[in-house]
Amino acid sequence: METPTDLRPRARELLAAHPVVDGHNDLPWALREHVRYDLDRMDIAADQKGRLHTDIPRLRAGGVGAQFWSVYVRSDMAGDTAVSATLEQIDIVDQLLERYPADLARALSAEDMEIARDEGRIASLMGAEGGHSINNSLATLRALYALGVRYMTLTHNDNIAWADSATDEPGVGGLSAFGHEVVREMNRIGMLVDLSHVAETTMRHALATSVAPVIFSHSSSRAVCDHPRNIPDEVLALLPANGGVAMATFVPKFILPAAVEWTRAADENMRAQGLHHLDTTERAMKIHEAFEAANPRPVATAATVADHLDHMREVAGIDHIGIGGDFDGTAFTPAGLEDVAGYPNLIAELLRRGWSDADLAKLTWQNAVRALRAAEDVAADLQTTRGPSNVTIDELDAI
Repeated sequence: METPTDLRPRARELLAAHPVVDGHNDLPWALREHVRYDLDRMDIAADQKGRLHTDIPRLRAGGVGAQFWSVYVRSDMAGDTAVSATLEQIDIVDQLLERYPADLARALSAEDMEIARDEGRIASLMGAEGGHSINNSLATLRALYALGVRYMTLTHNDNIAWADSATDEPGVGGLSAFGHEVVREMNRIGMLVDLSHVAETTMRHALATSVAPVIFSHSSSRAVCDHPRNIPDEVLALLPANGGVAMATFVPKFILPAAVEWTRAADENMRAQGLHHLDTTERAMKIHEAFEAANPRPVATAATVADHLDHMREVAGIDHIGIGGDFDGTAFTPAGLEDVAGYPNLIAELLRRGWSDADLAKLTWQNAVRALRAAEDVAADLQTTRGPSNVTIDELDAI
């Protein structure tokens, strides 16, 4: 039987034709944390191994053809502070596009993604991670779309006024009336609704309201690893009717049951040191490494991710799955998927399991492009029947 190592050359050939569309990469926030956006101090045209999971040489080695850069801000930021920080994140993506035009291409549509692939450049899109980034304003939502944001994750780790998070206590019971209006306005402008991080009630409400495909930009299977950040089978089964795409993540605490409790302890150790548990700065990583030396970490592998994809394909179907690694947004990564150069290892593992070339083309490229194109088509239709919504949260949620 062929091993994943034997199959890596074939995996690379497949990725040359159908490169990875990765749903979520936190490089912009990492650049903020490490060098306060100073690209002279952290030039991603050079190998940044040991400092970042992402740079251009490793994106090329990994067969990445399109990247949704997360313009994430922490969920303990609120109001205008969150909006301003989101604008800073958008600005650093713009700086990356200006600085590396031979490698990165701005993409605002599915067609732009195809053109970038044909040109041999990496299509660069943006996703806002958390509805706190719009400060309860539909006008701000539209402004983010105008600046290039093509999906918004409805929450991050904490509830917001109009939507419940997977990792917080129930608040409004899913989506509030204003939350449903946010989804409708996202449909109208062509912004994908991202359901990673949200509570199951929020998932179900959004799927019931959205007339365009939704995505899960970086979530895996709850049946395989019982973590609230993952997708229940009952929700995965709703994706074919919606046309949406669930993009499996690589974060060990979401994919490997043995890593869940270990990560909880590691996060508590970070907080005890006065640091945010998502901090990946040099000081934070030294603390993580010391904790790991004293408490050996359960290690996920490419096969762990493949287990999730096998199950997600079985439940949702091959047309409704994708990849969202969450690189540079996590302190730990699986063996074989240590950074963005690792995608051929995952594809080789799936080849070993009997996935066909056609299956893999859908997983890596076609499904994500189709979902964005469908959202654009829905928006074009909706814009012929209604204009921008200017309703406020006070008007809708006071009822």
